[in-house]
Amino acid sequence: MSQRVYITGLGMISAIGNNVPESFLSLSQSKTGIGKINYLSTRYKDEFLAGEIKLSDEALVDLVQDNNSALNRNSYIAMLAAKEAVINSGIDTNDGLRTGVISSTTVAGMSKTELYYKEMFEKDDHLNVLDTHDCGDSTERIADYIGNVDYVTTISTACSSAANAIMLGCRMIKHGQLDRVVVGGVDALSKFTFNGFNTLMILDREWCKPFDENRKGLNLGEGAAFVVIEGENALNLRKGKPLAEVVGYANANDAYHQTASSPEGYGATLAIQQALKMSGLSTSQIDYINMHGTGTPNNDLSESFATKAVFGNQVPKFSSTKSFTGHTLAAAASIEAVISVLSLQHNMIFPNLNFTTPILETGLVPETSLVHTPLNTILSNSFGFGGNCSSLIFKKA
Repeated sequence: MSQRVYITGLGMISAIGNNVPESFLSLSQSKTGIGKINYLSTRYKDEFLAGEIKLSDEALVDLVQDNNSALNRNSYIAMLAAKEAVINSGIDTNDGLRTGVISSTTVAGMSKTELYYKEMFEKDDHLNVLDTHDCGDSTERIADYIGNVDYVTTISTACSSAANAIMLGCRMIKHGQLDRVVVGGVDALSKFTFNGFNTLMILDREWCKPFDENRKGLNLGEGAAFVVIEGENALNLRKGKPLAEVVGYANANDAYHQTASSPEGYGATLAIQQALKMSGLSTSQIDYINMHGTGTPNNDLSESFATKAVFGNQVPKFSSTKSFTGHTLAAAASIEAVISVLSLQHNMIFPNLNFTTPILETGLVPETSLVHTPLNTILSNSFGFGGNCSSLIFKKA
């Protein structure tokens, strides 16, 4: 019989806080972390807003206590969030249970290598940075930081990366390959990212307005979030405490465009439907949806159509929390998983900031102020470039 899978630990660092308690405080006070860029060296410094972590690289080094010159911002914030999740869960990686680390990223070590690229072929003193450039390096750093890990892998599927990482972790537990997994995602800001999204013309120069008729684009953000997931056998063995249960998940692809979702939201619709089918829940049993909600014209309309296709005229309460953190790319789904668990724990729906006018084609209205309401189930959506669409369903433990 397949095991049930529980979330037992949370770790997070982003623009709204350097840990989970700080993040919850910002969310409960409707305090956005999006603002002027202070640490990233980019010519867009005064042109765009971003959800930047309020710590310099030097401050991160002090927190991690590893001053390896080849390490980068991506690795530092990943290590901090993963460690917090492990401590929060109370697991001991020396207890003989099989522990995995599954992380996701798109930026990887780019924030460091892009600084030295022009000098790479002229000087030898920067070549060690190449060792930490690839996506898998930060995952290896997390594993080393935690200690005694039996399995390590990395997923990179754009903005759905962390959701797919969580899915893989759940599947490996259910199939008896691991007992527990430290799973999540990380992406630091980089010049390459800013240049790329600016070229696509989907950055907003003001605060992003998810699901607003006058939305102009997204605010980029950075962050890392990890959750510890455990099979019920391992949880019972150590007499651990579950925070939430992962009851449904699915990945689908509408294969419409390299960067855009299909206008009708076919991939998103399929992902939501399949996650619901796996969970055994009906549409009426979903209490809240943490939408992908980037604030771009394409994404929000596509996701709105998908939501109406699944829920009809009975759309649950919903909001996008990217108006707090910015779009953190590969880390988005794990950050929103942590936020979803906080919502379940505190029976709170965090608001969709900056919203004023519904999208004309759908008329959907998100929650715009903090809502206190009983919550038992939450659907969390994450839709990436290339139409890679993933949905997760969390249930109060």
